[in-house]
Amino acid sequence: METTQHEVMAARRTASRGISRAQWKMILIASLGGSLEFYDFIVYGFFAHYIAAQFFPNASSVVSLLFSFSVLAIGYVIRPLGGIVLSSWGDRYGRRPVFLVSIVVVTAATICLGLLPNYRSWGVTASILLIVLRMLQGFCVGGEMPGAITYAVEAAPERAGLAAGIIICAVNVGVLLATLVNLAVQTFLSSADAAAYGWRIAFLFGGACGIVSYWMRRNLDESPEFEQMQGAVAKQPFRETLRNHSRAVLAGVMSIAVMAGVNGILYGHMPAFLVQQLHYAPRTAAIAQNAYLVVSSFGLLFAGWLGDRIPRRHLLRLSALLLIVLSYPFYVALSRHSVDPVVLFVLAALVFSLASGTWASVLADHFPVQIRFSGIALSYNVAVVAFSGFAPLLATLLIRETGSLAAPAYYVIGASVVTLLASLVLPGRRTLAVSVRHVH
Repeated sequence: METTQHEVMAARRTASRGISRAQWKMILIASLGGSLEFYDFIVYGFFAHYIAAQFFPNASSVVSLLFSFSVLAIGYVIRPLGGIVLSSWGDRYGRRPVFLVSIVVVTAATICLGLLPNYRSWGVTASILLIVLRMLQGFCVGGEMPGAITYAVEAAPERAGLAAGIIICAVNVGVLLATLVNLAVQTFLSSADAAAYGWRIAFLFGGACGIVSYWMRRNLDESPEFEQMQGAVAKQPFRETLRNHSRAVLAGVMSIAVMAGVNGILYGHMPAFLVQQLHYAPRTAAIAQNAYLVVSSFGLLFAGWLGDRIPRRHLLRLSALLLIVLSYPFYVALSRHSVDPVVLFVLAALVFSLASGTWASVLADHFPVQIRFSGIALSYNVAVVAFSGFAPLLATLLIRETGSLAAPAYYVIGASVVTLLASLVLPGRRTLAVSVRHVH
């Protein structure tokens, strides 16, 4: 659908308004949860082989590691349930109570993971408790990111693009922090000490960050737009979302397929792929991926800022189109070692930033305030499970079936096509979102 004159004028009016100091405070505090969420999940992946040895001992190290990664998968599978429950509470009782409950539970679970006795001390009880703690983390994570996006766009509705971009930037900070903590553990501790207790330090550090997050969030005000509803909340938000906004949910899932697919490849498949199959030196791979994170963080903030000035679905569409065209050449160059991987990842960051900086605000635009939390949570978690959860497995299968190391590009292209189609056939929702804001 073509851009309407109303959309352009609305974007120009939005761009003329800045973000107040109070709004900055609300957005930045809201972003802490997403940062902690990805820190915990990435840290677990870094230290999975140590955790496997301590909680799932087996004569075969491969079997032990499979058990450990299965626990990681459980955390992902339970996320949609957490998203449904927490978002329903958020749409009924407010964003602030859910924020506080989720950060308390995630922080407590993270600290308990760092202190949990191993299999040798507590036997199978230790293994079961590890699974329970990861389930608690996954349950809360399912509502944390959607809640942060909802709160940010409602805290600064006239600059929703930039506000949502800050939330996503915080995710990159969490990933980068996990990488730095892993580097510190591996640098300052011997291999034996890292295996024995170094991984615990990483979780306890995450728990300390969670305590700081709670201390800052406890004085957080309720979302202004939620308060403006004056009690006119949906009694059954999840059911209303499915009954009256199912098309918007489908549109949301399709719109963010590129985000979920690319992130699933980058964080789930790429680290091991670079070292084990493409035979890059671990240090080279780490430098390339960290360069991606840094460039992407600045790029997505710019995209979010730009998305308040022009219809942001156009930026999402452009990113998807560029990924369709450039993904295969990227993988060919990477597999042939014909271009410096740092250069390739920086270019990838620039291209993907247009999507990573706008997907959250595009998704928020699909839903009215009464069920916004539920709509975002359902769309986000379905997309993550469908396009991120299976990305490493499908990328590996594509390589095996085609015999080509560039085959994962097909997965990225497929996810990008889904988003491109959504941007072309679905109407811009910006007008709806703006009009709803002025109803109350």
